[in-house]
Amino acid sequence: MKKLKKLFSLCLALVLVLTCVPAAFAAEAEDCMIDEDAKASLTIWKFDWTNAYKDGVWDEDSFISTGWRESYVEEVLGETVREGDANGNPDHPLGNGQNSNGYALKGVEFTILRVADIVTFSESANDQHPDYNLTMVLYGFHKEKAADLLAAIGLPNGEGRYENADMMAERDSAVPLAAGDSSDNYWYYQSDVLNKALSDALEDNATTVKDALEAYVAASNEAIVMDKTNENGKTIRRDLDLGLWLCVESACPEMVTSSTAPFFISLPMSTVSGDSNSASPEGGHFWNYDVVVYPKNNTGIPSLRKEIREAQKDTGKNEGSDNIYDGFAHNATASAGDVLEYQIISGIPTITSNATSICTWNFYDTISEGISYNKSLKDVKIEIFTDEDCTDKVATWLQDDGRFTVTYSSDDRHMTIDVTDIGLEEINGNAENVNGKLFASYSNYTMRITYSATINSDASFIYGENGNCNEVVLTWKRTSSEYYDTLIDDCHVFSFGLDLTKLFSDLDSESATEMDMFKHVKFKIFNDNDGYWLTAKRDEETGIYYVTGHVTEEADATIFYPVTVDGQFGKVVIKGMEDDYWSLFEVETANGYTLLKDKVYVDIYVEENYDRICDIYTKDVLGVLQNDPHYCYGNAQPMSLIDADGGYDLHLTGIPQDYLEHYFLTAYAIVDYNDVNMVDDGDSANALAPLTIVNTKGFDLPQTGDNGVWMYGVIGVTMMAGALVVILLASKKNKKESVQQ
Repeated sequence: MKKLKKLFSLCLALVLVLTCVPAAFAAEAEDCMIDEDAKASLTIWKFDWTNAYKDGVWDEDSFISTGWRESYVEEVLGETVREGDANGNPDHPLGNGQNSNGYALKGVEFTILRVADIVTFSESANDQHPDYNLTMVLYGFHKEKAADLLAAIGLPNGEGRYENADMMAERDSAVPLAAGDSSDNYWYYQSDVLNKALSDALEDNATTVKDALEAYVAASNEAIVMDKTNENGKTIRRDLDLGLWLCVESACPEMVTSSTAPFFISLPMSTVSGDSNSASPEGGHFWNYDVVVYPKNNTGIPSLRKEIREAQKDTGKNEGSDNIYDGFAHNATASAGDVLEYQIISGIPTITSNATSICTWNFYDTISEGISYNKSLKDVKIEIFTDEDCTDKVATWLQDDGRFTVTYSSDDRHMTIDVTDIGLEEINGNAENVNGKLFASYSNYTMRITYSATINSDASFIYGENGNCNEVVLTWKRTSSEYYDTLIDDCHVFSFGLDLTKLFSDLDSESATEMDMFKHVKFKIFNDNDGYWLTAKRDEETGIYYVTGHVTEEADATIFYPVTVDGQFGKVVIKGMEDDYWSLFEVETANGYTLLKDKVYVDIYVEENYDRICDIYTKDVLGVLQNDPHYCYGNAQPMSLIDADGGYDLHLTGIPQDYLEHYFLTAYAIVDYNDVNMVDDGDSANALAPLTIVNTKGFDLPQTGDNGVWMYGVIGVTMMAGALVVILLASKKNKKESVQQ
């Protein structure tokens, strides 16, 4: 048997020598023979090909895989200072404030398994080869151990094997047969058959084949889990037995969207000629025992945005539909007491196999103190759509379905929505994906979370342009569970109010208060745009009115009285009014003073304040920012026309990542067609629309018992006195005449 093995080796060496043309790298005869006592090594470098494409430093023609260490690859992809690196441009550092080692990917894990022997097979002239004897290299797969592997790549039950080798009595193997083993237990394959079968299977259904091969390797006790790639993107395994190895990417960090397709690697392998940049010797000269490969990974990150709208469609700001664009935005205005509807929209990452599956997916939501979650069991809902516009729904999850949990913090300001193992299994599952066979289940789909909350009718809500922030943080992990990332977004809700001062023309406010004049003054407020009357409650301690809602009937509207607010007399301070068209009616005033002739018209309106950009994205210190220039259009060029994927149609979630930025709102007011400067509420500017209403004294009318009435008495007395004088004179005259007679 030893003589026959030597003969096989000699024949193989002869074949290889005949293929070795004279060259500067010509090998010695012994170099063309496999050293059966040698050990091999496998080195894998992982780089971010997506961004290398995007940045224009690499393309498919830049590299020929030779199995040799190519230093130029490591220099270009591992040492390039990329735009956005802290060490390259301090004005635009990475979102986590770190430098990157070029396009190196840290945290990628490979699992490898020896699956076949390298065999030299010889046969005499036969019907297939009538003119010559044949010697070739074959790969021997154990029929039982490799059954699932061969079935996964479309070669079940030995299909496609080199059948002439079925009855091989003796063989030359890089590793001797185990005791009791027989060559009859093996199927023998040519390398081109194996390569084509694997390629065809992956093209036909990549996800299924990847999952099957990853599971096959993981189930073997003989599999070797390589160390995760380091910060340079490198991992190496030494002292490997010779043979044919199957390599699968078994775990990857969060930004990897498409795992490397499983591949076969022969240890050793014949040298392969590279391109003009390559350090590889001319191909076919000798065996390479230290194989170096540079498999590619595509990268990207999920998208995330949080938006808000008023729930009531009668406000005129939405139609009340479920359309994600119907009134939803980063900023909203509303009145106190209003119900708000929130939506959190995230792109589910690309999932191409179990290696890229999601193992953690949760949302940590924070609401401002002035808003309260509506914590009903059915309030939080998750929907899954095939498209970014959320029109083609494939699933609806409710809180009691078991696919996610909802928990609230003790202060009721935080809500955690955590997708459970049941939900993750559905996301990562084997359901047919509309994007093609490359993608698993909900890969590249869109998740929409909706819930509601109510604005508090009190001082806890911030009025004015500071707004009320509502944040959400998405945390996700793939299979390299120690590597995770976060995305963050927020939305804001704004509300405003009135600061009315009531005066009397002939009295100062303090005197009017002491005389209880203001308790006879009454106002009502009407929303002209939406056709409702305002309701509010007054805080007895501060005197401030907080809006509670609205009604359609005037009889149900709140009557506002001037009171003392913060030491100021005759004030009607109302907080919690949205931007809109308002009419103020004075329905009663103090006795003797003139009511307003007309209603007072107040217009509160808002605009984006381009001097106040929201800085929420700078708070994402845990990982890659949404606005990291490596993954989006770039801070300097929002919505640039530059292809974010380098012109490659990658079909990956988050590539390109939308450039996200939004601004705070600022408010303005017009009172009776005159511009007014809104006043602050604490440190929140432009909060309240100021106006002053003066009641003048009414015109005086003569009153009974007053002014000229006394004259009638005087005249009467005078007349009575005159009459008395006349009577006395007449009496005297009569007496005199009587005496004379």
